[in-house]
Amino acid sequence: MDQARRLRQVGFLLVAVVATLLFGTLTFHLALRETWFQSLYRAVITATLTGLDSVPPTNWARAISIVMVLCGLTIIAYAGAVIVESIAGGVLTGALADRRRERKIERLRDHFIICGYGRVGRRVADEFRAAGVSYVVLDYREDAVAAAHAHDDLLISGNGTEDEDLQRAGLDRARGLVVASDDDADNLYITLSARNARPDLQIVARASDVDAERKLRLAGADRVVMPYTAAGSTMANLVLKPQVTAFLDTVTTAAGPDLHMAEIEVRDTCKNAGRTIRALRVRHETGAIIVALRKKDGRFDTTPEPDESLEPGDVIVGVGTTDELRRLEDLFAVA
Repeated sequence: MDQARRLRQVGFLLVAVVATLLFGTLTFHLALRETWFQSLYRAVITATLTGLDSVPPTNWARAISIVMVLCGLTIIAYAGAVIVESIAGGVLTGALADRRRERKIERLRDHFIICGYGRVGRRVADEFRAAGVSYVVLDYREDAVAAAHAHDDLLISGNGTEDEDLQRAGLDRARGLVVASDDDADNLYITLSARNARPDLQIVARASDVDAERKLRLAGADRVVMPYTAAGSTMANLVLKPQVTAFLDTVTTAAGPDLHMAEIEVRDTCKNAGRTIRALRVRHETGAIIVALRKKDGRFDTTPEPDESLEPGDVIVGVGTTDELRRLEDLFAVA
């Protein structure tokens, strides 16, 4: 028996109680000419089998009392069965927990959605959790649900192939989408649906091979990652360029040492937009280093000169500690 059915049973029970009391109040009022409150009182104590103040003076009132007693017995028996079954099924606590989780998701803004909570999805969540960013997990498998609950993650039961699942996860308010299912077909379908609903959304998808990668890019993924290929490249680089790889691991892993990379967009309303790196004295003022600059036209400058102007639409890639990067973000905060 599913949760929805149990909730319907609870609702039916409440309706039965209200209907019985209304019936008893009305009929006792008509039969005995008592006040409305006295009639309600008589209906309550009769239906709950607690007894009567006095024996009803007329046969009609006695007949009503018999009907009320029978209704009360039926309601009490049904209520006992529903309560026992509800507690055994966890519907009461489960429904409250689900509603609290849904309210938290409804309040989220600029969060990330992780579709697929397998090994790749859980690793993504670890990085998000270490970086302190908000995210919602979308999966329905038993092991994935258990892992999400173990980390107290916000979870939507589904796989993202249904538009309703993505909307429940807050797609219209999300900052980005990570499509990490083990199934390439699901990843393709999710990417298509999300891109159609949010043309501006940042989408990173997982692919198992080159053919799937090509199709995911056609479907609208901004970036496609092939875990096995990436793992092979990392292993080769660990042998060929161990120090370079160690440095990149340090600055790109949120859970690692206190040295990270960040990207900051220069917006029109930023008070320092249009000024040069030299004029802003970035290194002196923040302690962070600008290691790359993506210009508004998409061109990457991996060695920006001190006299390079930081124009609206440019994206700064900086390296530094958490505090240094925070000061760098403040330098380009919206005025």
